[in-house]
Amino acid sequence: MPSHYLRIFQQPKSAILLILGFSSGLPLALTSGTLQAWMTVENIDLKTIGFFSLVGQAYVFKFLWSPLMDRYTPPLLGRRRGWLLITQILLLLAIVGMGFMSPASHLRWMAALAVVVAFCSASQDIVFDAWKTDVLTPEERGSGAAISVLGYRLAMLVSGGLALWLADRYLGWQATYWLMAALLIPCIIATLLAPEPSDVIPAPRSLEQAVLAPLKDFFGRNNAWLILMLIVMYKLGDAFAMSLTTTFLIRGLGFDAGEVGVVNKTLGLFATIVGALAGGVLMQRLTLFRALLIFGILQGVSNAGYWLLSVTDKHMVTMACAVFFENLCGGMGTAAFVALLMTLCNKSFSATQFALLSALSAVGRVYVGPIAGWFVEAHGWPTFYLFSVIAAVPGILLLLVCRRTLEYTRLTEHFMPRRYFAGAYRVALRMLMACCAVLAVWLVLLALSGLGITLFADTSLLPEVALWLGIAGILYGTGLDIVALRRESMAARDPQS
Repeated sequence: MPSHYLRIFQQPKSAILLILGFSSGLPLALTSGTLQAWMTVENIDLKTIGFFSLVGQAYVFKFLWSPLMDRYTPPLLGRRRGWLLITQILLLLAIVGMGFMSPASHLRWMAALAVVVAFCSASQDIVFDAWKTDVLTPEERGSGAAISVLGYRLAMLVSGGLALWLADRYLGWQATYWLMAALLIPCIIATLLAPEPSDVIPAPRSLEQAVLAPLKDFFGRNNAWLILMLIVMYKLGDAFAMSLTTTFLIRGLGFDAGEVGVVNKTLGLFATIVGALAGGVLMQRLTLFRALLIFGILQGVSNAGYWLLSVTDKHMVTMACAVFFENLCGGMGTAAFVALLMTLCNKSFSATQFALLSALSAVGRVYVGPIAGWFVEAHGWPTFYLFSVIAAVPGILLLLVCRRTLEYTRLTEHFMPRRYFAGAYRVALRMLMACCAVLAVWLVLLALSGLGITLFADTSLLPEVALWLGIAGILYGTGLDIVALRRESMAARDPQS
């Protein structure tokens, strides 16, 4: 392969992307899987362990405070690096603090620090995503996404499997957490050495502008709602296939947990990294649309490997091949998808817009689990994995529909303006803003309840109301986009009409 396609991998910027990607992925397991293992060893009851999983909600709702990080600039290092430094220092201190605690004797303090770590980690993700969007040129986005995914995955391996092994065999839990905190020191150094984006449009002048302007900017574009649906649907087939993979391999096929751990976790992680890096290199030869199309088709086709496993005899080699191919194609799709999110962000509001778009992209991954479990019980594994192939088709069709809009952005580095139904589109946007407002109220009430302040006896309906408001707004806006596309097509055929 010509050396100029590998040029970005040889630049100092690549090392910074890798280390900051590592910093982004490191805290995740420390408040989820690794912390659960520590609490299990300390004989904490299952109900309490399950409650601790709620700290991960910070990653889902990070878009609610992302406007603050677009609006305000810290006194040192600039708007992006300044926030990165603040979040990393707070993460280091909070993880060190967790190392001084024990779940058995300091459960409340451990819960508070876990919340701080999750909040700071989600905030770091906001700023890192914005920094990538601002610093990388359109030609570098695919490779940059691949490098950051590599760092993120390596960090999850270190703070997950390696941390468990070290805690069990050598260091103990407290010293392991101190080691994980020490690994953030090189990340802080990388932040100090990173370039601050130089061509960024000035920050919003007010907090109101920081909240409203990103929404008005995005939803004022042509096909904005169809693009939102594309973001939700593009990796839906992949989400279906991955949601029950471990259960399928153990319960459905009869492999033991050790075999699944070696193949699905180790080989799968390796394949994801190779796929992301290969996707990043290939994207320098392909347009973003073509990369999304090819990798999206491969994502769907790769799910057929699990269907083949479900209708053939149990064999370790076929299981390894299916896992490798699915993760390889998933890694390629992830590189292209992250590049798409960066392309869709206006640099004036990249923190807010990337946080919102990435939150929407997680909808399929978060909510597909209950549906997948019901589907398998009703129809069996072979039908489920055939359906996961079909579930990839709507994302491909939406990509084809949005081709003109994406190509316009690629060629002009601007967004295609909207021409029709301005008033009706405002209604759809208000529905989505109402969804965000209800979610914000629900989170505030949850936080107050955790502090012992109860304003309302039952807040369980609020997330359901927010969900239906969001679904209604997106479906309404998507319908308007479809009608607008038809009108544009008719106008193109008959310019005088």
